[in-house]
Amino acid sequence: MTVGGIAGLLAAVAALLLVAFLARPLLKLARVLEEVRLVVRDFGHSLVPIMTELRGTVVAANSEIEKVGVITEDASRVAANATTLTRNAAELTTLFRATVGGPLVKVAAFSYGVRAAAGRRSKAGVR
Repeated sequence: MTVGGIAGLLAAVAALLLVAFLARPLLKLARVLEEVRLVVRDFGHSLVPIMTELRGTVVAANSEIEKVGVITEDASRVAANATTLTRNAAELTTLFRATVGGPLVKVAAFSYGVRAAAGRRSKAGVR
């Protein structure tokens, strides 16, 4: 056997050892990748019902949000109507005070004056 033959034989043995050394981690990696594939498949199967339920939840939430929007609009209208009512009541009070209040004060003052005069006359003994 020549030196070249021995070197070739050593290279072949080294290559065989390298392949044997790398084969075990590669086989383990293949098993890990197979497990990952199975987990992803199972996750995909279980994800469909979750997504379906999530879609239903989102639809229900959107429906409730629309109802809240309607309630908010109604509350806004009620607040606007209450403001209008308050303004109208204030204007009515001002109008009442202007039309009835002045003459009412005059009538009250006149009746007080009549009572006071009648009281003085009765004290004086005049009928």
